[in-house]
Amino acid sequence: MAWSDLPRRSLGDPTRGVTPAGATEKMNYMTPDATCLHLLVGSWLLAATPLWAAEPDKAGKVEPIRLGIITEKDGPHLDIYLKSVAFCQGVTAVAIADADGAEFERARRGLSEHPGEVTAFHSVEEMVSQFKPHLALVALPAHRSPAAIRIALQHDCHVLSEKPGCVTPEEFASLVELAQTRNRNLMLSLPSRVSARTLRARQIVQRGWLGKLYSVSAHQVKDQARLTTPRYQDSWYASREQSGGGHLIWLGIHQMDQILFITGDRVSRVSSFCSNVGGQSVEIEDAETVSLQFKSGMVGTFHGGYFLEGGMMEAGVTLWGSRGWLRINAHRRPDGSDESFQWYSTHEQAPRGVQTESPRSESGGYEGFVQAAVDAVRGLREAPLSAADSLTVLRVIFAAYRSSETGRAQTVLPGAEGSGAR
Repeated sequence: MAWSDLPRRSLGDPTRGVTPAGATEKMNYMTPDATCLHLLVGSWLLAATPLWAAEPDKAGKVEPIRLGIITEKDGPHLDIYLKSVAFCQGVTAVAIADADGAEFERARRGLSEHPGEVTAFHSVEEMVSQFKPHLALVALPAHRSPAAIRIALQHDCHVLSEKPGCVTPEEFASLVELAQTRNRNLMLSLPSRVSARTLRARQIVQRGWLGKLYSVSAHQVKDQARLTTPRYQDSWYASREQSGGGHLIWLGIHQMDQILFITGDRVSRVSSFCSNVGGQSVEIEDAETVSLQFKSGMVGTFHGGYFLEGGMMEAGVTLWGSRGWLRINAHRRPDGSDESFQWYSTHEQAPRGVQTESPRSESGGYEGFVQAAVDAVRGLREAPLSAADSLTVLRVIFAAYRSSETGRAQTVLPGAEGSGAR
């Protein structure tokens, strides 16, 4: 069926067409500086093509894909996703599904730089059955995400979902099972995985330059100011039932996944305290401390919360091993922003002394992550994370909540097995 035959409402200039079938595309591989290039090439840019990737045409060329955005009014990170999709290479057409149509105009503006036509639907079912996207990007509140994800998977779409994508681990486990049954990928949006600093840290660990890992300490702190506004207090973000949790599941999840990705390890047990220490009118935690025991024997801690002034941020990860240490830090303060990356190793093949580096990539953050997801669906690289990876980090988060509620340490099941923390 031709695009012009689809029952739809066009949001773009009707004179703007899709990428011609014979057009030559210039791919953006998000190449970082020399310190990380060989890692990217070696570990996943040239990885084996996933079984679920888009099929090449008869000439062997991997065609661009169709991407569908599923959202609603004030969908989480919607502006960021629209910008990311607008400049994404390898997307020939975009559609948006919004039951109320509240974000159609925002989508038109946000996707104005995209060369293809933008199509609007009032129904997720209509979008996935008529537009037939290869990749569905879900930007919905946590409690509304599972239904949309399920519909997309049932129509054989790969899915990239705003985290957490659920309010219970059992919900997400059932979606992972469906994705695996239909040979499709389900990814939570966790962009630290494409960060040059994260990739460089992973490379150092994989080379054995830190030796046997002993311990990890991480923190992520943002502003308390957001919790004081009536708009936030009345939103789904402030409801445990609708959000699944507070700071830990919304922001701490990034550092938790970063630890898992850098170390290649898995959390086996957790013990935690999650509290509303600020006393705001919200049903979620604004502070948490989590103790971690890993499968390898490594131990760790995570400390996070909403503590700072509006717009401020502090985050970092420190690793200690038998042959060295590594420290990643970032902050945004009234006097400016800064990042640092340092490491030290006694390994005979490692450089001598404390190393201070500034890993950089051409495209990182959400824009780089969306590009990585699109490239993976097209078969150009390995996906930034799998459905099992997504479930693994969620199980750590929900096990931490369970520990805080019960006052007992919790065992964490692997990502692709079972239904949640015990």
